[in-house]
Amino acid sequence: MPTRPEPQDDVDAGFWNRTARTYSHSVIKDLAGYERTLSSTRDLVGAADRVLELGCGTGQTALRLAPSIGHITGTDISSEMIAIANERKAAAACPNAIFTVTDGHNAPWPDQAFDAVLAFNLLHLISDRPRLFQTVGRILKPGGHFITKTPCLSEMNAVIRLAIPLMRLLGKAPSLSFFTADELASEVAAGGFSIIDQARHGSGRTDFRVFMAARKAEP
Repeated sequence: MPTRPEPQDDVDAGFWNRTARTYSHSVIKDLAGYERTLSSTRDLVGAADRVLELGCGTGQTALRLAPSIGHITGTDISSEMIAIANERKAAAACPNAIFTVTDGHNAPWPDQAFDAVLAFNLLHLISDRPRLFQTVGRILKPGGHFITKTPCLSEMNAVIRLAIPLMRLLGKAPSLSFFTADELASEVAAGGFSIIDQARHGSGRTDFRVFMAARKAEP
């Protein structure tokens, strides 16, 4: 059965609940890069696939992908984010998407329930990634895909990296983890996945968000 969320999960949920409405009005800065990520994801999921998105936020990506797949479930630790996602779902009249409040560690789904699991802009917010990868491996079907696009904070400008702890202290940022793309790739591989694609979809000269697609081994 699901366990009680960690205290830090409650703190982070509170942060996202407070900022959800503002976040929902934010504009995607690199729309071309975002579209490349959507396109690469669609190439890996089928029209009949059941898909889970962890950390779905306000549901924007899930609703963009929904017409291309069989069914998508979006989850987030923030009830306010999920409320906005459900508002967007109603406006879009999207019957093959559902949104629910939960966290990746305590995913309440049976083994091998999904053909693909997505985690966009999430892994840098997870302190215990090996535990998350274990859960993803459990709920993925053999041969299923784990797809992520993740900010690698260790690759960011040093001034920004130094500012993040102060922002957290002031309640202006959630808990964050620092790693490089190579370190993340090693963690994903150690979690039992074979990486089949790794790219930078950003339009600028530098892009610290790495797109990574991995496959769960088949028996």
